[in-house]
Amino acid sequence: MLEFINPNNGSFLSNKGDYLEDEFGNIFPILNGIPRFSTEKNYTSNFGFQWNIFSRTQIDQVNNKIGSSQSETRFFLTTGWKASEMEGFKILEAGSGAGRFSQVILSQTKAALYSFDYSEAVDANRSNNKHFDASRFQLSQASIYEIPYNDNSFDKVFCFGVLQHTPDFESAIRSLITKAKPGGEIVVDFYRINGWWTKVHAKYLLRFITRKISHERLLFFISLNIRWMIYLFDFLCFIKLGFLTRFLPIADLRNFPQNLDSKQRIEWAILDTFDMFSPKYDNPQRLDNVVNMFKKMNTKVTFSGLIKLNELSNQITIVRAIKI
Repeated sequence: MLEFINPNNGSFLSNKGDYLEDEFGNIFPILNGIPRFSTEKNYTSNFGFQWNIFSRTQIDQVNNKIGSSQSETRFFLTTGWKASEMEGFKILEAGSGAGRFSQVILSQTKAALYSFDYSEAVDANRSNNKHFDASRFQLSQASIYEIPYNDNSFDKVFCFGVLQHTPDFESAIRSLITKAKPGGEIVVDFYRINGWWTKVHAKYLLRFITRKISHERLLFFISLNIRWMIYLFDFLCFIKLGFLTRFLPIADLRNFPQNLDSKQRIEWAILDTFDMFSPKYDNPQRLDNVVNMFKKMNTKVTFSGLIKLNELSNQITIVRAIKI
């Protein structure tokens, strides 16, 4: 496994049991078996809160009883990678959440995974994936702007569901690219601006209020109202007025696995609606702007556009690039 470095000065870190230390005496604590390179409270605290409550909601192996392989399907369709060709690769995952994609890599490939998240969601990831061989799985809590590994270390880098929630989108991409080896591939997804109507949506109309509410209160309010919102969402779709659902303060239910039972559907709806309204940052981007970011950072863009996971789901906007 790769050695951790101090992201502030690049010096290697020695494991002292309860903490990591560099040659200058700088210390980073190890809590719950996870090195921590970031402060406990930061702009991603909502994600730490949600993923430690809904830690197993989107995990494929937990949802096998409903035949769900949503995370596996999304990972391989989005990246275009083949599990059989990843043996021995070093993979960097930026923004692990509860570990839904960590589990896909660890269970479906023979690659070594280096995963981090800026929030305390890493504790949920560890809980979900602690049964995997530690020689293939290294987890840490760190910022996307201060990744604790040397540059040019990884065969493949991916970042899903993260970039739009960072304060500086372009700097986050630059940080990811620096960690890939020359010839290494970087794959990211992000929220896309489709036109002026993108922000004519309940999420953007209400976020100036919801992001200021405490996580506990916001979750309570969503849970209290979720059933009537689901009913109204389904009714609008049934009468062929699904385009009006963008004005409802609820996540798009059409993106969920189709075989969820009513209890599971409510749980997914609460999770995704909280995820929609709670982040401090929500910065959708124009596809051509993101492509240009990659092009000016010594990469060759191999694909940019939309990936559709199923007939009902919205499309995911991605960029794939190879570091030159």
